[in-house]
Order: sequence, then structure tokens, then C-alpha cells
Amino acid sequence: MDKKVTLVLGVIGADVHAVGIKILDYAISNAGFNVINLGVMVSQEEFINAAVESAADAILVSSLYGHGEIDCRGLREKCDEAGLTDIKLYVGGNIVVGKSDFAEVKETFVKMGYDRVYPPGTSPETCIRDLKIDFDL
Repeated sequence: MDKKVTLVLGVIGADVHAVGIKILDYAISNAGFNVINLGVMVSQEEFINAAVESAADAILVSSLYGHGEIDCRGLREKCDEAGLTDIKLYVGGNIVVGKSDFAEVKETFVKMGYDRVYPPGTSPETCIRDLKIDFDL
């Protein structure tokens, strides 16, 4: 990879599920990206501060406990306010409570300003492929 894309990665809100985020960190780092892994229980402000400090190209939000829709609401607007108007937002995992049609879930998150939305069980390779497409790598 010629240019090094920097990504801020973390598990949003009160979610403490740590295994998936470590797998994503490992896979995405090995694919040549610069990953700043904030770990679990990350607030929107922590994502934004890390993105500003590192001049990140994207924020990757993970959630497994089902409250992603609540935890992720407003992140795009806060990014814009912080001057991160061009940053790409990715979200994935078990991001809503209960069983829902993923097409509807995806539409909800796209309306909230997320560029990519992934259902539970998405492989890291899918995210890596999309990152390479989105950043012309």
C-alpha cells in the first residue's frame, strides 16, 4: 500500500465486548492500515478526539450489545463540528436490539451519516476490501 490510511477503531458506548475489536485491529493492521485501537467503552468524544489528534481518515465503530443505534446517533454531526467533514464513518456488529431487517437497519445508519454499515458476522476481509475501495488503494 503506497499511502498509509489511518483509522480510529473502537467499541462504542457501554459495550465491553473486546474479542471482535482485537480481531479487527489485527486483520486491518496486517492489511497495511495504521490502526488506532481505542478498545472498549469508547465515547463519541473519544473517537473524535483520537481522529483529530491522528488526522484519521476514518472511524470504525463496533457494537455488539445492541445499543449501537442509540450510541451512534449524532456522531456525524459531532465530526462535522470538530472539522472532520471528510472523515469516513463505518459501523458494524450487532448494532440494534432484537431481530430487524438488515436493509432497514442499514438505511437508518446511512441516514445518520455512516458510509458503510455491516451486519453481525461480517468478516474483517469485507471491511478491508471496502476500505481499499473507499481510499483508492
